Amino acid sequence: MRPEYVTQEGLDDFIDRAFQEDLGDGDHSSLASIPAEAVKSAYLVMKEDGVIAGMALAPLIFHRLDSEMKIEPLVNDGDHVKTGDVILRLRGKVRAILGGERLLLNCMQRMSGIATKTAQLNKLISDTGTKLLDTRKTTPNMRMLEKWAVVIGGGVNHRYGLYDMIMLKDNHNDFAGGITAAVNATKKYLKEAEHKLKIEVETRDLQEVIEALTVGGVDRIMLDNMSTEEMTEAVKLVAGRSETEASGGITEETIRSVAETGVDYISVGALTHSIKSLDISLKAE
Repeated sequence: MRPEYVTQEGLDDFIDRAFQEDLGDGDHSSLASIPAEAVKSAYLVMKEDGVIAGMALAPLIFHRLDSEMKIEPLVNDGDHVKTGDVILRLRGKVRAILGGERLLLNCMQRMSGIATKTAQLNKLISDTGTKLLDTRKTTPNMRMLEKWAVVIGGGVNHRYGLYDMIMLKDNHNDFAGGITAAVNATKKYLKEAEHKLKIEVETRDLQEVIEALTVGGVDRIMLDNMSTEEMTEAVKLVAGRSETEASGGITEETIRSVAETGVDYISVGALTHSIKSLDISLKAE
């Protein structure tokens, strides 16, 4: 369940920067109060129900601080867990447990919140054939983990960044002089630069949908902030000539009706920018 963008190099870099931010020149609270040779046990316990994500980070974080730390995972990423469930046990140097505690919790709580929300929304449309997408509305330097959490929760990643897909949004189209001008310029650019990237175009009404279809070469048409009636009509107009993606203000209450319009994808920025972290705690044994 690890996407290709979750590389060991990326994880190592993330952990390095996170420890530099948190540990600095040392965890002086632990250095002052805990003997260097002290070895104890601890465990992670759920304070809320949800879908767990980030279990794979535990050995990467704690083995940096204590290569002999014993780590016993009791659940897997993607598992539904309940309040009171013990999900992981540790035994090793106390200073290492305390030094890595907050980094692991910060990552797992946020990732689990994202996975939980993704699973909740995905369940509402699981029988429709429509796929749930995330967006680039992620926390700076946390995108790798946040998009990974979406996958763990059963969602699908949209483009990872600005470099792996062309997305001509309203501002691109307006600045370029319209959808036709923007798409034609893009096709010329891709040919000259010898890039093979899919093209997505944002549309705000049915007239813009028709324009995107007419200019041609568009792989996906985004239906932005349209009513379900407009989206249903747009899907009929597209008639399989392009993928379709609904976007804009989609909530738990509306996602089902949006999926029933027949769109291929629904993108929800709130999966990563507005979630509540799942409450997890580390306790001394």
